[in-house]
Amino acid sequence: MVSRFVQANEQQQSVLRGGTMELDMDASVPKLKKQGKLHALKNISKLGTITYHALGFSGDNMVKTEVIARYLNAELQANQGGTNFSITPQNYKFKYKGMENVNGRDVYILHVTPRQKKVGLYKGELWLDSQTYMPVRESGQFVKTPSIFLKKMEFVQSFEIQDGVSIPQKLESKADVRFFGAVQFTINYLKFSKEEGETVASGVTDQQ
Repeated sequence: MVSRFVQANEQQQSVLRGGTMELDMDASVPKLKKQGKLHALKNISKLGTITYHALGFSGDNMVKTEVIARYLNAELQANQGGTNFSITPQNYKFKYKGMENVNGRDVYILHVTPRQKKVGLYKGELWLDSQTYMPVRESGQFVKTPSIFLKKMEFVQSFEIQDGVSIPQKLESKADVRFFGAVQFTINYLKFSKEEGETVASGVTDQQ
């Protein structure tokens, strides 16, 4: 089962590379009663490098600079570090927990535990479509955060299988952030395309 997932996951990553995702990121700081929403493009190069291009922002400026920008920059820095985050037997231990029916499809549920405490690795669950072995859900807690700004981070990411490949649909996460307390993130992936275009600059840039 794990080997079939690894093969399917490699196929998924191959499809995502060279593509662009249009997304909305909502972030809120309940303690300060502040929130903000970023509309952006996430580009994944053919080599797997991630870049962002901000298309618009609404909400509190503090949320933009101190929460969203830090979150994205932490992801970019981790990606540029060359660390392998793949869910593979080299990085994780797998334990089969059973099968459930989700939206009319049978899914296998695996518990995953990282072999080492590294940034980008998590402890939690991996749900696999029983027909394609593509991921349909990942959830858990990162064992090490990419920034001292983030003390603790939990997440749930859902995927939709399109043409036999899992495409990210939604990411919900909660983080314990220094100075601000609890912070909530939600990323909705609106559109995925493989159209060729110019590579945007690394980091978050505002469209004039």
